[in-house]
Amino acid sequence: VQLQASGGGLVQAGGSLRLSCAPSGSIFSVTRMAWHRQAPGKQREFVASITRAGTSSYADSVKGRFIISSDNVKNTVYLQMNGLKADDTAIYSCNFLGKPYSNTKSDYQFWGQGTQVTVSS
Repeated sequence: VQLQASGGGLVQAGGSLRLSCAPSGSIFSVTRMAWHRQAPGKQREFVASITRAGTSSYADSVKGRFIISSDNVKNTVYLQMNGLKADDTAIYSCNFLGKPYSNTKSDYQFWGQGTQVTVSS
């Protein structure tokens, strides 16, 4: 199962984008969903996460501007990005922590290809 992110694009500084991420197949249970990003020449960094219970966490650089939400029925996670800055330019990818099958004992990390977000100043 791969995660498929979408919704990226080119936007002017101050604008907004909404990213979505869903699995290509079924996942038995998902404990936590997260967004990460990687800018050119930089390491991948955490952006935001949300647990199945709805507890969210954000990187300091996006607090107050980005909002993470999820649809637990569809196993889909969203990232509403407002007040975008040039520094937000990166490839955004999603990551799930969960069990692929009902008899899986340990959580597994699901990843997928990201979506490009480019913010012009």
